[in-house]
Amino acid sequence: MPTQGEAEQVTRHADMFAAMGAEPRLRIMQLLLTAHPQGLVVGDIQDELGIPASTLSHHLDKLKNEELVKVRREGTFLWYTANTGALQQLLNFLYAECCTRNNAVKPGDLVLIVQASKGCRERKGKWAQKTSKKR
Repeated sequence: MPTQGEAEQVTRHADMFAAMGAEPRLRIMQLLLTAHPQGLVVGDIQDELGIPASTLSHHLDKLKNEELVKVRREGTFLWYTANTGALQQLLNFLYAECCTRNNAVKPGDLVLIVQASKGCRERKGKWAQKTSKKR
């Protein structure tokens, strides 16, 4: 039987998955991940996805309330970014049982995948810095 903490963790993750379960919110998350780590301002999200402002506000609030997106203010602009830490927690949650019971994924393999993706982002970031200096 799950402990109180485990039950709360399952509920928390279920709420996060539910927030992404609506098609517009999943599209928002995908879009924000393409713009990571800088993020996008609300107007750019709206233009890209064609979601009316009031509806977009509702979806962004739902994602923010579940800590799936982060918001920062720069002047008059609100910048939204995907909370990759929260997304990583969701992946870890999904694979935790897989690793401990069925050995479908070896413990440590997910760490290697994450490290490889971080290395890719770092190389991409260094490349972007080099190309921006050339301009």
